[in-house]
Amino acid sequence: MTALVRYQLALLARSHRWLPPLLVYAAALAVGVQPGQAVLDSLGVAAAAVLPVAAWLVRVCTGVEPPAARACLAAAGGPARAHLASLAAAFAAACALGAAGVAVVVLISDAHGSDRAADTAVPVAAATGAGLLATLTCALLGTAVGALCNRPLLRSRAWAVPATLAGAGAVLVAAGSPANAAVTGLVTGSRAAEVPLPLLPLTGAALAAAATAALAAALSARR
Repeated sequence: MTALVRYQLALLARSHRWLPPLLVYAAALAVGVQPGQAVLDSLGVAAAAVLPVAAWLVRVCTGVEPPAARACLAAAGGPARAHLASLAAAFAAACALGAAGVAVVVLISDAHGSDRAADTAVPVAAATGAGLLATLTCALLGTAVGALCNRPLLRSRAWAVPATLAGAGAVLVAAGSPANAAVTGLVTGSRAAEVPLPLLPLTGAALAAAATAALAAALSARR
């Protein structure tokens, strides 16, 4: 499995199809994060931006191979494992991008709550950890959305692209969504100058990602 994931990551790197998601993520940070802004608010923006990027990367990784190469890989490693490797590669790329975003946000943001009062200092290490956990939550849910909205469940681009966009937006704003809970927790924590740890949203996101990945792998094995 490790070799399959490395192969998918190498395909992604050589294809340069990671560039549009990277530019979109950078643009989201440039618009939503300003130097000197409260760190937890900025971390919420950075985490939320990872979700649609992760879903986009899943589309890239599941469609980057020519059909003949995909068939050879499925014959060598099994179709289910080959598909899981593409999902894992997309998730890893999204996590790497999100971690870089968290690092940038922590460097340029103000380590205080939203009101900027002197007595509302926010611990930088704790804020960084919370930001990374929220980013991981959003990356997991973005991967889940991508797994549901691309092949083998949806093969037509006419359906897959709008479904991916709609799914990513719905997961971000829906009440009860782990991504919404993680991002909202950071923003609420900024107002109170308290650092939340989104462990429950992270658990829910991990379960959702595992279930959708298993479904996609099972369907890919049957086709």
